[in-house]
Amino acid sequence: MKVTVESDISAPPDVVFTVVADVARWADFISGIDRVEILTGGPIGVGTRIRETRTMFGRSASEEMTVAELTPPRRLVLTAENHGTRYVATHDIAPSANGARLVLAFEGTPVTVAARIFSVIGLLFLKSLRRKLEEDLRELKAEAERRAKA
Repeated sequence: MKVTVESDISAPPDVVFTVVADVARWADFISGIDRVEILTGGPIGVGTRIRETRTMFGRSASEEMTVAELTPPRRLVLTAENHGTRYVATHDIAPSANGARLVLAFEGTPVTVAARIFSVIGLLFLKSLRRKLEEDLRELKAEAERRAKA
Protein backbone atom coordinates (compact mmCIF):
# COMPACT_ATOMS: atom_id res chain seq x y z
CA MET A 1 0.00 0.00 0.00
CA LYS A 2 1.43 3.34 -1.04
CA VAL A 3 -0.20 6.75 -1.23
CA THR A 4 1.56 9.79 -2.69
CA VAL A 5 0.39 13.41 -2.69
CA GLU A 6 2.25 16.48 -3.92
CA SER A 7 1.95 20.24 -4.10
CA ASP A 8 3.77 23.30 -5.38
CA ILE A 9 4.56 25.74 -2.58
CA SER A 10 5.31 29.45 -2.93
CA ALA A 11 8.30 29.28 -0.60
CA PRO A 12 11.99 28.47 -1.06
CA PRO A 13 12.99 24.80 -0.57
CA ASP A 14 14.95 25.62 2.62
CA VAL A 15 11.85 27.20 4.22
CA VAL A 16 9.70 24.21 3.20
CA PHE A 17 12.30 21.86 4.66
CA THR A 18 12.41 23.84 7.91
CA VAL A 19 8.63 23.41 8.27
CA VAL A 20 8.73 19.72 7.37
CA ALA A 21 11.59 19.08 9.82
CA ASP A 22 9.88 21.09 12.60
CA VAL A 23 8.40 17.81 13.84
CA ALA A 24 8.14 18.95 17.46
CA ARG A 25 5.72 21.71 16.40
CA TRP A 26 3.63 19.79 13.84
CA ALA A 27 0.61 19.81 16.16
CA ASP A 28 0.71 23.63 16.08
CA PHE A 29 -0.03 23.78 12.34
CA ILE A 30 -1.29 20.33 11.25
CA SER A 31 -4.85 20.05 12.54
CA GLY A 32 -4.96 16.24 12.26
CA ILE A 33 -2.17 15.90 14.83
CA ASP A 34 -3.16 16.24 18.48
CA ARG A 35 0.38 16.21 19.91
CA VAL A 36 3.98 15.24 19.22
CA GLU A 37 6.40 14.09 21.89
CA ILE A 38 10.14 13.91 21.25
CA LEU A 39 11.30 10.71 22.97
CA THR A 40 15.05 11.26 22.56
CA GLY A 41 17.17 14.22 23.59
CA GLY A 42 18.93 16.76 21.44
CA PRO A 43 18.01 18.29 18.10
CA ILE A 44 16.02 16.36 15.49
CA GLY A 45 18.35 14.07 13.55
CA VAL A 46 18.71 10.53 12.27
CA GLY A 47 17.70 8.21 15.09
CA THR A 48 15.40 10.70 16.82
CA ARG A 49 12.30 8.92 18.10
CA ILE A 50 8.96 10.70 18.28
CA ARG A 51 5.44 9.80 19.32
CA GLU A 52 2.72 11.36 17.20
CA THR A 53 -0.88 11.25 18.40
CA ARG A 54 -3.67 11.79 15.87
CA THR A 55 -7.38 11.38 15.73
CA MET A 56 -7.96 8.80 13.00
CA PHE A 57 -11.40 7.54 12.07
CA GLY A 58 -12.82 9.08 15.24
CA ARG A 59 -10.25 7.51 17.58
CA SER A 60 -7.07 8.77 19.16
CA ALA A 61 -4.06 6.79 17.95
CA SER A 62 -0.38 7.18 18.81
CA GLU A 63 2.46 6.02 16.64
CA GLU A 64 6.12 5.88 17.62
CA MET A 65 8.33 6.87 14.70
CA THR A 66 12.04 7.16 14.05
CA VAL A 67 13.79 9.69 11.83
CA ALA A 68 15.48 7.40 9.31
CA GLU A 69 16.83 10.11 7.01
CA LEU A 70 17.27 13.86 7.35
CA THR A 71 18.90 15.50 4.33
CA PRO A 72 18.49 19.30 4.42
CA PRO A 73 16.93 20.89 2.43
CA ARG A 74 15.64 17.92 0.42
CA ARG A 75 14.31 15.03 2.46
CA LEU A 76 12.85 13.75 5.72
CA VAL A 77 12.00 10.06 6.12
CA LEU A 78 10.16 8.67 9.14
CA THR A 79 9.71 4.95 9.82
CA ALA A 80 7.52 3.01 12.21
CA GLU A 81 6.50 -0.58 12.90
CA ASN A 82 3.11 -1.44 14.30
CA HIS A 83 0.81 -4.49 14.20
CA GLY A 84 3.19 -6.39 11.93
CA THR A 85 3.47 -3.62 9.35
CA ARG A 86 6.46 -1.42 8.52
CA TYR A 87 5.52 2.15 7.64
CA VAL A 88 7.62 4.72 5.80
CA ALA A 89 6.63 8.39 5.43
CA THR A 90 8.83 10.27 2.99
CA HIS A 91 8.85 14.05 2.53
CA ASP A 92 10.77 15.06 -0.62
CA ILE A 93 11.37 18.72 -1.46
CA ALA A 94 12.64 19.99 -4.82
CA PRO A 95 12.99 23.45 -6.31
CA SER A 96 10.17 24.49 -8.65
CA ALA A 97 9.36 27.50 -10.81
CA ASN A 98 7.48 29.27 -8.00
CA GLY A 99 9.45 27.99 -5.02
CA ALA A 100 9.37 24.31 -4.06
CA ARG A 101 7.51 21.10 -4.77
CA LEU A 102 6.73 18.89 -1.77
CA VAL A 103 5.97 15.21 -2.36
CA LEU A 104 4.61 13.28 0.60
CA ALA A 105 4.56 9.48 0.26
CA PHE A 106 3.21 7.05 2.83
CA GLU A 107 3.83 3.34 2.44
CA GLY A 108 2.84 0.36 4.55
CA THR A 109 4.43 -3.05 4.03
CA PRO A 110 3.06 -6.03 5.97
CA VAL A 111 5.81 -8.20 7.44
CA THR A 112 3.74 -10.81 9.29
CA VAL A 113 1.11 -13.24 8.02
CA ALA A 114 -1.60 -11.56 10.10
CA ALA A 115 -0.64 -8.16 8.75
CA ARG A 116 -0.75 -9.49 5.17
CA ILE A 117 -4.29 -10.75 5.75
CA PHE A 118 -5.35 -7.47 7.36
CA SER A 119 -3.75 -5.44 4.55
CA VAL A 120 -6.54 -6.57 2.23
CA ILE A 121 -9.05 -4.93 4.57
CA GLY A 122 -6.77 -1.91 4.87
CA LEU A 123 -7.19 -1.23 1.15
CA LEU A 124 -10.73 -0.08 1.99
CA PHE A 125 -9.24 2.88 3.89
CA LEU A 126 -7.00 4.16 1.08
CA LYS A 127 -9.33 7.03 0.13
CA SER A 128 -9.52 8.17 3.75
CA LEU A 129 -5.74 7.94 4.09
CA ARG A 130 -5.28 9.96 0.89
CA ARG A 131 -7.62 12.68 2.22
CA LYS A 132 -5.66 12.84 5.52
CA LEU A 133 -2.36 13.16 3.66
CA GLU A 134 -3.79 15.83 1.36
CA GLU A 135 -4.98 17.77 4.42
CA ASP A 136 -1.54 17.47 6.08
CA LEU A 137 0.07 18.64 2.84
CA ARG A 138 -2.24 21.68 2.56
CA GLU A 139 -1.40 22.68 6.12
CA LEU A 140 2.36 22.17 5.64
CA LYS A 141 2.08 24.33 2.52
CA ALA A 142 0.17 27.07 4.35
CA GLU A 143 2.75 27.14 7.17
CA ALA A 144 5.70 27.26 4.73
CA GLU A 145 4.10 30.09 2.76
CA ARG A 146 3.33 31.95 6.01
CA ARG A 147 6.95 31.62 7.15
CA ALA A 148 8.28 32.66 3.75
CA LYS A 149 6.33 35.95 4.00
CA ALA A 150 7.42 36.64 7.59
